[in-house]
Amino acid sequence: MTRGLITILLLVLSNTFMTIAWYGHLKFKDMKWFENLSLVGIVIISWGIALFEYFFQVPANRLGFRGNGGPFSLVELKVIQEVITLVVFMGFTLFAFKTETIRTNHLIGFGFLILAVYFIFKK
Repeated sequence: MTRGLITILLLVLSNTFMTIAWYGHLKFKDMKWFENLSLVGIVIISWGIALFEYFFQVPANRLGFRGNGGPFSLVELKVIQEVITLVVFMGFTLFAFKTETIRTNHLIGFGFLILAVYFIFKK
C-alpha cells in the first residue's frame, strides 16, 4: 500500500472520530444514560473520543507530508483533509440525523470544493 493511500485511509478514520466527537453528542439525548449529563460531562466524553482522532491524524500528516518522504505538500494535505471531513460529515449527518437533507446549494458547494481540489493539485 502506498504512503498516499495509507494517509488517506488514516485521514478518513481520523475524521470519523472527529465528527463523532464534535457532533455525536447532539444525539446523546436519545440515549437514556446521557439524559442528565452536564455540558462538562459531554465535553469530557467528546475529548475522549477526539483523542482517537489524533491517533490517526498525526500519523497521517507525518506519513503524507512531502518533507517526511510522503507524496503531498502541506497545502495538499490540508485540502484532502477538508474534503474528507465534509464527505464524512455528510455521511454521518444523513445516517445519524434522518431529518437533514442534501439540497441543491450543498451540491453546488461540493462542486466548488472539487474544483478547489483540482486547482490545488494542478501542477
